[in-house]
Amino acid sequence: MKTIIKLSHISKIYKTETVETTALDDITFNIQKGEFVAIMGPSGSGKSTLMHIIGALDVPTSGSYTLDGKEVSKLKEDELAEIRNKKIGFIFQAFNLLPRRTTLQNVILPIFYREENPVSDSEAKKMGTRYLEMVGLGNRINHTSNQLSGGQMQRVAIARSLVNNPAILLADEPTGNIASNQAEEIMAIFQKLNNEGHTVVMITHEPDIADHAKRIIHIKDGKVISDEKNKKQKLSKLDVKQDI
Repeated sequence: MKTIIKLSHISKIYKTETVETTALDDITFNIQKGEFVAIMGPSGSGKSTLMHIIGALDVPTSGSYTLDGKEVSKLKEDELAEIRNKKIGFIFQAFNLLPRRTTLQNVILPIFYREENPVSDSEAKKMGTRYLEMVGLGNRINHTSNQLSGGQMQRVAIARSLVNNPAILLADEPTGNIASNQAEEIMAIFQKLNNEGHTVVMITHEPDIADHAKRIIHIKDGKVISDEKNKKQKLSKLDVKQDI
């Protein structure tokens, strides 16, 4: 199986004039194409810093990070931006939708920022509609975010993350701002996407959410303290249906 993420001896140290803080300390693990991995840790454990490095939002102080065969750890900002646009589909806790745009307009926005393989407006709309249907929002393509629930907004964000066919989907606390029943819907979508071959990496502090993943990595004080296959994976019983 192909290795999609390779972290080797990753450390991240933040320095001021008087203080040096180690956020990550010698992190090493691989993630294979098609895995569904949850990275867990309490507040201050380093999981957000790790997410920023995996997402090419930051670079490590030392160590090597390879994403889909490309070394990322030494890239400049414009090169990191290209990696983020081409290789990573982000899903954030805060949704990050443009409030005055429709769901369809939000979903297709990343298409127009890519330099390769440009598409026409009509083709972009077809692509966006297809992904909205995939997450159960085919009947909401003309709604704005203030007409949606938190769970629906997160589904829009998932659809948006898919449009550039990224190597990985990177979800940062994706259920943090939604009700528990809607969280189950979101996890059903992630499991469906993973079963279809998508690589999903999820940052969370909630054990019940992490239990939906196939593998769980625990970090504490900037170190990996466990990395195990989830033998009791919680399978969602919900279908991804169209909203009425």
